[in-house]
Amino acid sequence: MVTDGQNKYVHMVAPQTAETALEADPVPAPNGVVVDIGYCGICATDTHGYASAGLPPAVFGHEWMGTISAVGEEVTGLSVGQRVVAGVGPACGQCAQCRAGHAAHCDLAFAEANGITDDAPVHGGFATKLKVSARRAIPIPDTISDEEAALMEPATVTFHAVKRAGIRLGAAVVVQGAGPIGLLTAQHARVAGAGRIIVSEPSPARRSAAVDLGFTEVVEPGDLKALLTEATDGLGADVLFECTGVAELLQPSAELVRRGGTLALLGYPGTNSSVSYGDWQSRELTVIGSLAYSHEDFLGAMTLIAAGRVDVRSLHTGTIGLDELVPMFTELDSGKSRHAKVLVDPRR
Repeated sequence: MVTDGQNKYVHMVAPQTAETALEADPVPAPNGVVVDIGYCGICATDTHGYASAGLPPAVFGHEWMGTISAVGEEVTGLSVGQRVVAGVGPACGQCAQCRAGHAAHCDLAFAEANGITDDAPVHGGFATKLKVSARRAIPIPDTISDEEAALMEPATVTFHAVKRAGIRLGAAVVVQGAGPIGLLTAQHARVAGAGRIIVSEPSPARRSAAVDLGFTEVVEPGDLKALLTEATDGLGADVLFECTGVAELLQPSAELVRRGGTLALLGYPGTNSSVSYGDWQSRELTVIGSLAYSHEDFLGAMTLIAAGRVDVRSLHTGTIGLDELVPMFTELDSGKSRHAKVLVDPRR
């Protein structure tokens, strides 16, 4: 039971051990805000963190949205009552990357995305309230619902990845994996001008979700090579997005890319991968890693969602309270859950 003046949050204390704690309501730092959490999404990072307790505290529950309830004295541009989503700030202009002219890879924004700044919160968004730097609170327009806002973070991860891949108009694209990240990647690739998109996924439920989003070439992994060969006259994919994070798939994925094509990596493997460096070199593959996002990526993803060009709402398949979090981690980690994206509502 949470009473006035208290904040309830869930954090990891050991592998497969989460603890629910109560603290006094947080007070914003001079350059920070306090956000009353509306929803916080559960992602694969959270389930892996639950299994290993290896995440920074601020990252365990990083897909949050909510309403500002307190503002620090130095903060401008944000006010109490404003809805915001978790993000990262603009390029700082002062770090080594920024000074060298690489503002798109600002060290501060990257540290914020990974929850390792000096002022990172002591817990994430699996909470009733969260104290964060004002840089990380990005206002959301009225045209975006709370549920859509709670899915903004993964939508921005995939926006960033598709932007980095530089898809050409009419390109033949493969999306490997139709979980939330794969389904969002496929949608962004469609918006970016891909001519033909093939989605590969072993789960019938996830294949069905891809079809519901308008993708017509959705296949089991065993059928992917034959379809891709037919679709490209044997050349292979112009761009393949690897969204599963299965280390063993890295080299087989590369072999589906045409000579001179692009292998784009989104899924994050937990183990080392064995690849043929000679194969990649001789076929002049471009291999692009993608992790997190920049501030402007949030603005781009918001625009597409608000315009109805990217559908995040259909990915929301369940809502739970904080007390149901641990059983849901177990279910999601089993690989047998029916859920695509589960949101945690701390008010339940």
